Amino acid sequence: MKVLVTGAAGFIGSKIAHLLATRGDEVVGLDNINDYYDVRLKAGRLRELGIAYPAEGEFPWHEMHVSEKLPHLRFIRMGIEDKDSLDALFAQEHFDKVINLAAQAGVRYSITNPYAYLTSNLVGFLNILECCRHFPVKHLLFASSSSVYGLNVKAPFSEEDKVDAPVSLYAASKKSNELMAHSYSKLYGIPATGLRYFTVYGPWGRPDMAPMLFASAISQGKPINVFNHGDMIRDFTFIDDIAFGSIQCLDKPPVAEECPNGVPFRVYNIGCSHPVKLMDFINEIEQALGSKANMIMKPMQPGDVYMTNANTTKLEQEIGYKPQVRLHEGIGKFIAWYQSEKNPLR
Repeated sequence: MKVLVTGAAGFIGSKIAHLLATRGDEVVGLDNINDYYDVRLKAGRLRELGIAYPAEGEFPWHEMHVSEKLPHLRFIRMGIEDKDSLDALFAQEHFDKVINLAAQAGVRYSITNPYAYLTSNLVGFLNILECCRHFPVKHLLFASSSSVYGLNVKAPFSEEDKVDAPVSLYAASKKSNELMAHSYSKLYGIPATGLRYFTVYGPWGRPDMAPMLFASAISQGKPINVFNHGDMIRDFTFIDDIAFGSIQCLDKPPVAEECPNGVPFRVYNIGCSHPVKLMDFINEIEQALGSKANMIMKPMQPGDVYMTNANTTKLEQEIGYKPQVRLHEGIGKFIAWYQSEKNPLR
């Protein structure tokens, strides 16, 4: 099976690409390697995949690179907003399946940089859909987000809940992706699955997310900002569970006859289903580091939500997903990586 993984230098994408290539799938990873966060982290993830990232200078554009560690993996630097290049890649490779994880991430960043989300999350995703239309694939798996639940107060969040009250442009763009994919599934019969990822953490995580921010500040004796005065709840999910669950979904495309209105489309929550209080999460990091946090309590930030809590019953029943890593174990693995020489930001 030949699979395109977009966002392959990202946190989730690099892990999925590694797992797919390890099990023998032919994988083409794609990423624009933008500087939304420290590129050293993306370079490190690519090196873990066996892609020779230069010590100095930029990674070249539009050149296919073969992994030095994983013979079934290749990588190309490209943006999904580049329609002509994306069309040429699909025409050349004839992918069986596509995992679209490329997107402009971040809730708070969308407040100050809204146009970045329109270019990548809407125009770029439309290009992916058009390629899947003109170069038919057996399954399109794409990243949605728990942020689509917005002002929803019912917990845990279920796929049947209304998601028409987003509180950030990022959330609105992810809900738009679901609607766009559904329309293409209906019009062109493209089997598509959207995964509403809840808060993901673990080795090689993003530096703009709470785990990395907290670990960095606490280990250096610097203060951390704790929003809503610590009164927040998050469904933290370890990266391995997220990656394995995503691949389980990839391996089981939706069948039109089994889906509502005969449209081969579905959406799943993918999380841990064991949400924890933010203060308990901080306490786990403190224990793993052996240091206490200096906390600065702040009000809720624009675009944030009080709680994320995934009901994963549908994913468990239909796909067989079952997360294995509990918070204490996951934080231990994360901090061990954070303090190791593998962490380029240490």
